Amino acid sequence: MARAVTLIRSAALSGVAEYAYAATAPAESRLIFLAGACPLNDDGSTAAIGDYAGQARKAVENMRTALDAAGASLQDVISTRVLVASARQEDLVTAWEVVRDAFGDHDVPSTLMGVTVLGYHDQLVEIEAVAAVLDA
Repeated sequence: MARAVTLIRSAALSGVAEYAYAATAPAESRLIFLAGACPLNDDGSTAAIGDYAGQARKAVENMRTALDAAGASLQDVISTRVLVASARQEDLVTAWEVVRDAFGDHDVPSTLMGVTVLGYHDQLVEIEAVAAVLDA
């Protein structure tokens, strides 16, 4: 299957980042803008209370479901923003490692941010994403 997303790397930028620095999609691609994927269970309760990795896993699971409903997958994501309700870098890294591992070799450009609070009770992680697909 042909993919719309092309990841771009630059030898002029540090190789320490665990993501591509840019990505493109052709003009004929259909863009999919996802709402922030939250770590919510089917009943609306917050999953994995107090667990950054557990909430990141649930947010990725919910993002996969939203992508599937839009006719896409993680391989079609062109960029992400990972929001973590913490001022501790270790907590951000814990959430990031789950997200990074979920994407595998498709290491899309991403921003990791510590924020003061997120929208749901006991929520620690939220993942925003944009995807691009080529419709047949």
